[in-house]
Amino acid sequence: MPGVRALGVDLGSKRIGIAVSDMSGTIASALTTVHRSKSRRHDHVEIGKLVQVEECEVVVVGLPLSLDGTRGPAAKAATKEVAQMASVIGVPIEMYDERFTTVTAERHMLEAGLDAKQRRLVVDKAAAAVMLQSWLEHRRNTRGAP
Repeated sequence: MPGVRALGVDLGSKRIGIAVSDMSGTIASALTTVHRSKSRRHDHVEIGKLVQVEECEVVVVGLPLSLDGTRGPAAKAATKEVAQMASVIGVPIEMYDERFTTVTAERHMLEAGLDAKQRRLVVDKAAAAVMLQSWLEHRRNTRGAP
């Protein structure tokens, strides 16, 4: 199965982290951060523009499951937002477990020597990249993609 160009989305209350895969669907990279506006629809339109510019075939949104794997209030809110987003985004949207992505991103940034201010500027898109990379690897391992 060929690779897929995917946009990773980490929904936050103030910022939305965005990552993108390479054309082969192998490597995820942090792309940008969308600052929340007063309008969710506006935020979704901004994500839709990135889907078009980056020529993505699928959007992968982080699903914030509880530590025990259940769907708590945050996961239910994200699922509701994805349903709203689907009316604006012109490609399929999948949700993928994002547990520990922010923690992993923070650890990598600490190891890279970024201070707290630098980390705050990039943590959202870094978490989106960690989540998207996990999705790409899971997809490759379960679908036999190269």
